[in-house]
Amino acid sequence: MTKRVNQVNQVNAVCNERRMQELALLDENCILVDINDKVIGSASKADCHRVDENGHVKLHRSFSVYLFNTNGDMLIQRRSKHKITYPNLFTNTCCSHPLYDIEGEREEKDVLGVRRAARRKLNQELGIPMDQIQLADLTYLMRMHYHDSGNGDWGEHEIIHMLILQKDFDLNPNPSEIAEVRYIKRENFQRDILALPVPLTPWFHLIFKNQLKFWWDNLDNLEKFKDPHTIHHLADHTKLKMKN
Repeated sequence: MTKRVNQVNQVNAVCNERRMQELALLDENCILVDINDKVIGSASKADCHRVDENGHVKLHRSFSVYLFNTNGDMLIQRRSKHKITYPNLFTNTCCSHPLYDIEGEREEKDVLGVRRAARRKLNQELGIPMDQIQLADLTYLMRMHYHDSGNGDWGEHEIIHMLILQKDFDLNPNPSEIAEVRYIKRENFQRDILALPVPLTPWFHLIFKNQLKFWWDNLDNLEKFKDPHTIHHLADHTKLKMKN
């Protein structure tokens, strides 16, 4: 009985520690932007994800990384149950924010700030060694303006910079951030993703429905999907597939 109690106490201690780590991240300052993705200030991650009484969330800058190995398999993750927003859902490889307080992550030229933030989070969340990630490995495709009110308390309102990365990496996922990782093969990927035991995050679901197939089938020829100047909105998803 004593052994069982000790085991429960250890589990609770680990859960509390991971929850505290997640809460500490809410103090980080994200980059507030207008609808044209121009920087207008900063706010804490908590303030950037809090839904107000009208269902609105502050618009801020973010990124989403879609990582494929050299066999063409895509890495997805299941978010930790300790996450404040969208806990325990499956999502793409890595999604987070460049931070206002890190000067290099505010740099606009060649999307360097976003790329640096992606490199930092790939290390923090997935444990990929920094020396294995080169900024040039991250292919910037497009931006998407996205809003979701989440559970009514915590939601998203972001201009997301979409990044593709194809390379083999050493992984050591951070359990405070990630509950599970798995590679999905291109063959029957729609069936396999829809068969996952829990739902997808809303942003991943949008890309899964409207864009992922076209990126996946053209990993060796992504130039035709690059659209750095347009900010696509949800109503514009039919325009995302390829530039004319």
